[in-house]
Amino acid sequence: MRLMKTPTKLETEKLAGRCRLAQSDESGFSILETAISLVLMAIVGLGAASLFFYSARNMVSAGDRELAMAVAQQRMEQLRNVSFGDPSLASGTSATVIRAGRQYTVLTAITDSDIVNGVATAKTITVRVTPDSESSTWARVVSSVFGSVTLISQRSAQSIGPNRAL
Repeated sequence: MRLMKTPTKLETEKLAGRCRLAQSDESGFSILETAISLVLMAIVGLGAASLFFYSARNMVSAGDRELAMAVAQQRMEQLRNVSFGDPSLASGTSATVIRAGRQYTVLTAITDSDIVNGVATAKTITVRVTPDSESSTWARVVSSVFGSVTLISQRSAQSIGPNRAL
């Protein structure tokens, strides 16, 4: 049988000192580790904040496009409700409309598409609605590219065929 030797008081103190040194080297976070983690969290937080502002700006742009589409459809319906020979279908117009507190420029272009014996039998109606931005020129250019709506329609004259009567 083997007998274990009991450590002396000096050996016990040396062993306890080594354990204390090992514990003090490994306890807690250093200032450098904390600073690096704060920088990483700031980068992630700024990325999330930029996504929030990007989505908010796109929601406003989508609302502008939606209202521009409604204005364009309303103008197209007005032009469909007049008779084919009405003077308002003779040429294009430009107007400014305010809907839901936003200002829109409405450009209407009307061209004779099909001419038979010098009389137009069809017209192409183009309605372009662009939201006006009260801010800088850059914003007006961007909104005119991404926020504008263009509707194109063909309108024909009521004509009677050779074998039909009204």
